[in-house]
Amino acid sequence: MKLSGLDRDGNEKEFDLNDFSDKRVILYFYPKDNTSGCTQEACDFRDNINRLTKYAPVIGVSPDSLKSHKNFKEKHDLNFILLSDPEHVLAEKYSVWKEKSMYGRKYMGIERSTFILNNGEIEKEWRKVRVKGHVDEVISYLAQEK
Repeated sequence: MKLSGLDRDGNEKEFDLNDFSDKRVILYFYPKDNTSGCTQEACDFRDNINRLTKYAPVIGVSPDSLKSHKNFKEKHDLNFILLSDPEHVLAEKYSVWKEKSMYGRKYMGIERSTFILNNGEIEKEWRKVRVKGHVDEVISYLAQEK
């Protein structure tokens, strides 16, 4: 499955998740660039990138456009891959494209989730993630599983 995205350095390129199927990957889905929770989560991944990448690369995914991702990446100096999934193909594959509700209004959106993939298979998943402390949870899991 190919998706457009930005590499660690902010360069646009096509990514094929099969290219990562021979290793562990931290794949996290977030609802929207530059919103408070998503910014905090991305910055937590950014600030812990060295602790994370000794176990696996980090890939963030949202339905936002490449232009939005570029702004988000530059504004917050993000140092990991961001994928654009505007058609929700990857989100639907991982069952994170869900009906949500805010102030009584129902809409479709991303359920904040993180997956550890190992050889293309889901090794561990966190659904309905709470941002505070989540990256530490991921690191703790990876450290004990090594």
